[in-house]
Parts: sequence; C-alpha cells; structure tokens
Amino acid sequence: MPIETELKLRVESHEEVRRRLQEADASLIETGLETNRIYDRPDGSLRKRGCGLRLRSVLFADGKESRATLTFKGPRRAMAFKSREELEVGVDDADAMERLMEGIGFVQVLRYQKRRESWQLDECRVDLDEPARIGLFVEIEGPDERTIRRVQHKLKLDGQGDVAPTYVGMLVAFCKANGITSRTLDLP
Repeated sequence: MPIETELKLRVESHEEVRRRLQEADASLIETGLETNRIYDRPDGSLRKRGCGLRLRSVLFADGKESRATLTFKGPRRAMAFKSREELEVGVDDADAMERLMEGIGFVQVLRYQKRRESWQLDECRVDLDEPARIGLFVEIEGPDERTIRRVQHKLKLDGQGDVAPTYVGMLVAFCKANGITSRTLDLP
C-alpha cells in the first residue's frame, strides 16, 4: 500500500525557491493548472475518519490536458510529517467520473484550482503550489523524513514553519470565514 510522506511550507514567493532548484540541478517535471474536486458521503463519514476522496484533472502549461486521477487518502499517521496511505487510479474522462461519483451517492464538498510547478531533486518531488486564495506553498514529498529534511536544507527552507493543515482544510476554513457557500475556488 503506497504511503505519501510530505512536508508543506508556506512561502512569500516561489522565485527564490525556483532559483535554488535550478542551482541544485533539479529537473523540471511539469507545470499546470489543477482542478480538484473533493467528495464525501452525505453524512461526512470520510472526513470524520480523516480520509479524503479527490478527482483531479490537470491542464498542462503547453495546453495538453492530462488524464485525470481519482485518489483516496487514508487517515494521517502519527508522525512529524504528513504521512498517509494514498491510492490513485487514472481516469480517462473526468466529467464522466464526476457523474459516476454522484450517481453512487458521493457529494462534492469542495472544488478548487491550484497552479503547480513540479521538480525532481534527489529522491524528492518538490512542488511549488498556488492554491486559490490561500497563498503560496512548497511541498517536498519523499521516501522518508530524513531525505525530505535534506532537500529542505539544500533549498535553504529550514527557517520556514511546517504547515500542518491540508489544502482542503485550509480552503474549507477560508470558505467558512468568507461566507463562500458554493465552496468553489477558482484561480483568475
């Protein structure tokens, strides 16, 4: 069972991180605009168990749309970093999958867009993220905490505080605080 282990950091700008990635000979993987649809059962039982169900589609910077993915995320494990089971399957038609999810009783609880620029550095994937309305972030995902911390240090991000909440948690809180009942957050 695949385990996702990552560190999320809030940053003021991506420019300096991008420059450090280039200086470290990191490889640019892809750049795109994601549309994320978050689902739950009507009783909220996935969220109550600490789980998530996401349908994601990506429009890459070159205009080519990727295959969508449906992802289940299990509850967080007790660790310093965010670590949880993650199961992902490719989907040929995101719109058809959206209708299927609703047809079998799931409800969309949040829809948000995020700009993401992904890099490979050592054994880690480094994502420069801009989710709608909540700021700029860097996510470092790797095989273990030690490897992730090494990349964090290499990118001179040691002084940045770790962000514990998920994007979904932060965006739901943003919607509540700003009276956004549709829970739809798109980027301009």
